[in-house]
Amino acid sequence: MLNIVLFGPPGAGKGTQSAKLIEKYGLVHLSTGDIFRANIKESTEMGNLAKSYMDQGKLVPDEVTIGMVESEVAKTPEAKGYIFDGFPRNKFQAESLDEFLEILGCSVTLMLALEVEEDELRARLLLRGKDSGRADDVNPVIIQKRIDVYNNETAPVKDYYSAQGKYIGINGVGSIDGIFGELCGAIDRNG
Repeated sequence: MLNIVLFGPPGAGKGTQSAKLIEKYGLVHLSTGDIFRANIKESTEMGNLAKSYMDQGKLVPDEVTIGMVESEVAKTPEAKGYIFDGFPRNKFQAESLDEFLEILGCSVTLMLALEVEEDELRARLLLRGKDSGRADDVNPVIIQKRIDVYNNETAPVKDYYSAQGKYIGINGVGSIDGIFGELCGAIDRNG
């Protein structure tokens, strides 16, 4: 089973590249952002809770996030593998994911990290906000807070996967197809 953690700061291109990787490798996409937005759209209790955190640029609590991801995995037991997009966001979530996958008889294969400078991230997110209308992409203060949260709380997860020999950094600036080629090369060599 091919299980990939697609990693990177907000605006790095995880969603764009996930779509291409899913098509090529036949994986199930598990985006915590998409899961949260679906619950928000349906006005579920969990969705309303997630929205209150997301609108402030904060991370949704671990227990809520982990439970939602495990629930989504349980819906697709026949999957060839998964792309985890936006998860895990901290060491506790990474350890929880490892424990959960071990129960299923598999593990994380690779962490592929899209690396992009902050100025580029801010520009991308503001542009995306104009097109998407997402509240967390139109306010420069919230955008910076999301980047800061990533740097302070999420970026250390790469150390967790580096220690396991599973971390691969990919330059997230360039053409979509060029970046995709780099990601595929890393998967084909290491998957």
